[in-house]
Amino acid sequence: MQWLNLEDNVNLLSFIGAILIILTTLFMVGKLFKSMKNDKSEGELSEHSWDGIREFKNPVPLGWAVVYFLTIVWCIWYFLWGYPLNSYSQIGEYNKEVQVHNEKFAQKFANLNSEDKKEMGKNIFLVQCSSCHGITGDGMNGKAQNLTIWGSEEGLIEVITKGSKGLNYPMGEMPSAADNGIEEADISAIAAYVASEISAIKKTENPQLVAKGKELFVTCTACHGEDGTGMIDGQLVAPNLTKYGSADFVVDVLNRGKIGFIGEMPKFNNGILNELQKEAVGEYVISLSKGE
Repeated sequence: MQWLNLEDNVNLLSFIGAILIILTTLFMVGKLFKSMKNDKSEGELSEHSWDGIREFKNPVPLGWAVVYFLTIVWCIWYFLWGYPLNSYSQIGEYNKEVQVHNEKFAQKFANLNSEDKKEMGKNIFLVQCSSCHGITGDGMNGKAQNLTIWGSEEGLIEVITKGSKGLNYPMGEMPSAADNGIEEADISAIAAYVASEISAIKKTENPQLVAKGKELFVTCTACHGEDGTGMIDGQLVAPNLTKYGSADFVVDVLNRGKIGFIGEMPKFNNGILNELQKEAVGEYVISLSKGE
């Protein structure tokens, strides 16, 4: 922000208004002091006495009343049509500074290699995420999601078995396998199909179960769609499983927040992390499930 920018009409009018109020006030103070020296007050005295001293019931001087009125008018104009409500605000200035910082940040780390990005993600994870997920990402005995399996086929088996409270999507909570009518023996088949044919993992430890899993996946299409993208009638209503196993899926979670069984993970789309930082966290989290 440029202070005392007189090319800005609001700044100019505010500056002129402030000067006029100061000059008028000085004029009235000078006139009052002059009258105190030369004039003698006349009129009705007040009923109250302070050690024998009583005050005259003189009306407010016209000049003071005018200055007082003009100050109120100027103040109302300033806040409704001038600064700060019309243009300047501390929040706006902060957001602008954040934007400039993020642009410099993006330029500085534009060509970050994969390993350095994961290292950046690890540092951010330790600050922002480890208090719930633990410094190793294991969820600290169920306090939060175990990220060492999240993004893997094992993670699919866990979420199909236990269900999910949701990622703040319109379809909401995903029921457990038992509530969904899925038999325990079929869970691995669905996970194998999603892992190898839909997700970004593109492989499975149980290739012999993929065909069966494809048939059973019909149970999931009501929310995730036949292609697993979560798009129903052109609207995203559930997590996009085609991103599962990639950093993009983690970024989606960071942007939307996560409702868990013991609490709620906040959204990180409010400027706490910029896009590159979220990508870095995503790369690091996915590396945990790969044992890297």
